[in-house]
Amino acid sequence: MSDTGTETEAGARPGAPLLPAPAAPREAGGGERPRLGSFLARAAAATAVLTVLGAALGLVRDQAIARYFGASDASDAFLIAWTVPEMAATLLIEDGMALLLVPAFSLALSRRGAAAGAGKEITVGVGDAEASDPVRELVAATLPRLFLLLSGGAALLIAGAPWVVGVLAPGLADPRLAVDCTRLTAVTVLTFGITGYFSAALRAHRSFLPPAGVYVAYNVGIIGTTLALHAVWGVRAAAAGVALGSVLMILTQLPVFLRFVPLRRPRPRRFGRRATRTAPPLGFAVLAPVILFVVSRQSQVLVERFLASTLPAGAISHLNYAQKVAQLPMVLSLMICTVTFPVVARAMAAGEREKARLRVERDLALAGTVVLLGTAVVLGYAPQIIEVLFQRGAFDASDTGSTAQVMRVYALGLLGHCLVGALSRPFFSSGRPTWFPAFAMGTGLVVTTGAGYALTYRFGVDGIATANALGISTTALLLLMGLGTRVVPIRARSVALSLGRLAGASLAAGAAGWACAPLVPDPVLSLAAGCLLVPAVFLLTGLVLRSPELTSLLVPIRRRFLDGR
Repeated sequence: MSDTGTETEAGARPGAPLLPAPAAPREAGGGERPRLGSFLARAAAATAVLTVLGAALGLVRDQAIARYFGASDASDAFLIAWTVPEMAATLLIEDGMALLLVPAFSLALSRRGAAAGAGKEITVGVGDAEASDPVRELVAATLPRLFLLLSGGAALLIAGAPWVVGVLAPGLADPRLAVDCTRLTAVTVLTFGITGYFSAALRAHRSFLPPAGVYVAYNVGIIGTTLALHAVWGVRAAAAGVALGSVLMILTQLPVFLRFVPLRRPRPRRFGRRATRTAPPLGFAVLAPVILFVVSRQSQVLVERFLASTLPAGAISHLNYAQKVAQLPMVLSLMICTVTFPVVARAMAAGEREKARLRVERDLALAGTVVLLGTAVVLGYAPQIIEVLFQRGAFDASDTGSTAQVMRVYALGLLGHCLVGALSRPFFSSGRPTWFPAFAMGTGLVVTTGAGYALTYRFGVDGIATANALGISTTALLLLMGLGTRVVPIRARSVALSLGRLAGASLAAGAAGWACAPLVPDPVLSLAAGCLLVPAVFLLTGLVLRSPELTSLLVPIRRRFLDGR
C-alpha cells in the first residue's frame, strides 16, 4: 500500500532515480532551496575533511597501539576497557544524544522563529508581552541534570570496574590490567555526554565544524599520551590518553556553544506571573525508545567481545582492527546523514513531510553509493590495507593475515551498518516516541547472538564477523520496511532496488580487486592501483546494471564536454 502517489509511479518505473536531476530548473520563489543545498554541500565537504582527518588520526592511534603492544594480552585488556568509550560514544555522541537532542533543539529553534515571526520579544526573562527563549530554556532544563546523572554513572563505573570486566570478558586469564584501564576510561561517561550535548546543539544551529573536529582532538590526546608514557605505564598510557582526549573534545566545542547559547542568569520574574514553557519536553516516553535502540545496537559489540574472549589471545585485537578499518567507508557515508539530520528534523517539526521524504531518499542513495564503493575496496585489498597500516613492530604477518580475513567477512555487513545509521534518524526526527527502531535493533541483536554462538566454535573470529553482518542486515531490512509506513513515506521498493544494483556493482568491483591485487607484489603500489581499478569497475558495472545513481553522475560530464554547457 502506498502512502503517496509517488509510490505508484515508482512501481511502474522502479528505476526512478533517487538523486535529483543535475540540471533541474529552479522553481520560482525557491531561492532558499538552492542556498540551503549549497550550504549543506559546503558543510558536508568541510565535515568530510575533518572526518577523514579524524579517521586518519584514529589509524595512527591504532598503529601506535599495534606497534607497542601488538595483538597480545595487553592489547586485549585495553580493548576490553575500550568497550566503555565505544559504548559511550555511540550512546552519548553519535546516536543517542543526537537522536534525542537534535530534534529537541530543532523544535526549540522552530518555536523561537515562530515567536519572532509573531512579533514576540525573545528574552531570558518572562513578562506579559515576552516569551522565554525556547533554546535557553531547553538547556537550563536538561544540561545540569545531565551533568549530575553522567557524573554519578562515571563514579559507579570506576567503583564497579572489576565486575564490568568480569561480565565483558570472563575468559581473561588475568583481568587486573583490564580493570585498571577500565577505571581510566570511565571518565568518558561524563565527558562524552557533554561532548554529545554540545554537538547536538551546534548541529541544530547548523554549525558542523566543531562537532566534526572532536575526534581530531580526541585522537591527538590518545596518540600523544601513548607516545609519551607507554614506556612507563604500558598500555595504561593509552587508557589515560582516552580520558585526556575526551576532555579535549569538550574544549573544542565550548567556545562556539557559548556563542550560540550564552548561559546568562535569567531575570527574576515578577510576583504572580508564571513562565510559559516553550522548550520541547524530553520525558521518559521520548528517552526510553532512543536509549533502548542505542544500547541494543552497541550490545552487538559486547556480544562480539564476550565470544572473542573465549578464543586464543589476540582474537579480540584482530576483530577490533578489522572493524576499525572496515568501518571507515561507513563513517564517511553517514557524514552525509549527520549534516542533513537537522534539516529533516526541522522539516518534520514544521509538518513538511514531502520535503523530509525527498531528503531521506537522497541521503540513502548517496550514503549507499559511498559505503558500497568502500566495501569493494575492502573486499579486494584487505591484506594490502592491513599490511600498509599495521604490519610493523609487534604486529607481524600472521596478525595481518588473520585481521584481513576477518575484515573481508565484516565488510559484508557494512551496507547494513550504514542503513541502520541513516534510517534510524528519521524515526526519531519527529520528537514523538517510537519503539519500532528498538524492536528492529533487538531483533538484529538476537540474530547476532544466536549466529555468534552457532558459528564461533567452528569458525572462530570469522564466525563472529559473520554473525555481526547477519544481525545488522536484519535490522536494516526491518527499518527500511518500517520507515515508509510509520514516519516518512519513502519509496521503499525504489530504494531497495537502487541499493541492490549498487551492491551488485560493489561485488563485481571487489572481485576484480581481489583477483588483481596479488599481481603487484608491493602492498603500497598494489593498493594504489586498486584505488583506480575498483572505482572504475564499480562505475562501469553500475552503468551496465543501469543504476540511476551512477548514471546521474555522468549527466553533468556529458553536458559539459559534449553539449558545451
